[in-house]
Amino acid sequence: MAATVELYLVRHAIAAERGPKYPDDRLRPLTPDGARKFAESVPGLREMNVVVDFVLTSPLVRARETAQILAAGLKPKPAIAEVEALAPGGRPQAVIEAIKTHAKRHRRLALVGHEPDLGELAARLLAARGMVEFKKGAVCLIEVDGATPGGPGTLRWMLTPKALRSLAP
Repeated sequence: MAATVELYLVRHAIAAERGPKYPDDRLRPLTPDGARKFAESVPGLREMNVVVDFVLTSPLVRARETAQILAAGLKPKPAIAEVEALAPGGRPQAVIEAIKTHAKRHRRLALVGHEPDLGELAARLLAARGMVEFKKGAVCLIEVDGATPGGPGTLRWMLTPKALRSLAP
């Protein structure tokens, strides 16, 4: 068995509504309130001694902004890379391949994405049926085998942004 890899699955924070202002869904940013609330939740992760070596994010603006807030609030600050498979409608197997690739060098990865894809990925990593539901800005920790991250993994915890903010000093 390969080394255990910690996967922190993160749903993007609250984003601007769809509509005429953002005809291209890929360009919708976080709202100021969404960015603030997520930034206030990251210290809760530090209180839980979360360390992330590398962040993989959907290329959509709202996910990239969430990834940047996450990385900026962690110590040491991890690097970020975009993974098209984390965009809405991305192939779960492509995400798992990205995990395998990055797990060769990093044992603690954060993946920032979207629902329902993120919930379906979590279920697949846990070898469960259906999907796990993520609130915007929620984070869960799933431990997987780095060589075969497709499951079955172990869910260690899942926290809403409100719960994370309550842990912050």
